Amino acid sequence: MEKKSVIKKITGSREALLAIIVIVLFAVVTAISPSFLTPKSLMEMLKNNAVTMVMSLGMLCVMLVGGIDISIMSTLALSGMSIGMLLKYGHITSTLLAFIIAMAIGIACGLVVGLVISRANVPPIIATMGFMYIYRAMGYLVSHGGEWASAAALGDFKNFATSTFLGINKVIWVIIICYVVFFFFMKWTRTGRRIYAVGSNASAAQVSGINAKNINLLVYVIMGFLAGLGGALQVSVYASAMPDMQYGGEMDVIAACVIGGVSMNGGRGTVVGALLGSLILATIAKALPLIPFFNQLWLNTIKGVIILVVVVMNVILQRIADKNALKGREM
Repeated sequence: MEKKSVIKKITGSREALLAIIVIVLFAVVTAISPSFLTPKSLMEMLKNNAVTMVMSLGMLCVMLVGGIDISIMSTLALSGMSIGMLLKYGHITSTLLAFIIAMAIGIACGLVVGLVISRANVPPIIATMGFMYIYRAMGYLVSHGGEWASAAALGDFKNFATSTFLGINKVIWVIIICYVVFFFFMKWTRTGRRIYAVGSNASAAQVSGINAKNINLLVYVIMGFLAGLGGALQVSVYASAMPDMQYGGEMDVIAACVIGGVSMNGGRGTVVGALLGSLILATIAKALPLIPFFNQLWLNTIKGVIILVVVVMNVILQRIADKNALKGREM
């Protein structure tokens, strides 16, 4: 067999191209601001973007089955606000218990969303749009109409985001553990393969014995679980709980997955791609304020342009890969 050239290997791998983009971004930003590429700066970047990075894994699962969830930041706000108020009024003091409660609330929210979509056959965009407003309103109700929990009210919980384990911030450990677990789950477990199968062809998956409805329910429960975890991380990292936190942040999570090569039609996407897409967004968010000649008002515009460029490059890459695959099957 003829050996593939380096260029063909790169164009045949979306993750390889994304990795190159990350390296180029790092190099450009470091040239502009040498302080960017330091361990302290990189850890701060990861910590500040932990919510997007962790929740991108849930959105990966949802998008793999051809779904979408725009209620995730409302779930985050509800779970984060709930533990914030519990800590504020002294009902709980344990950091571990606060995380467990936040994740349990997230699971409950995801379960309700998943049941409506998988059992009632409501289109995901419609169902999650409704729950986006419902869960956000519930967050305001929990906050007694707009109260918020400040750093002083959170006790030891806020220290989770400032403490380290083996020299690495605990929030970064959460990111690492999530990605390792999901890499194994999606690549080597039967359930992970079934998620891909349902996204590729739900009818064929159903015929082969896979319960597509249960898989659809499962991915929204996973998304809810990670939204709850994101809520706890948000409160700890920013040392405050507010009912409007991460308003509109679901677009960053979706963008991270799309940049990472996750197909909106389902069946295509990887954990590595979601990680690289999240890193690109995190790098952009960290880098743009470091560039002195860019006005703050232009940051979102520049961010949007970069996202569009990366997505277009991904589409071109996929077409090249498809052509190469067809050539490889020619007799």
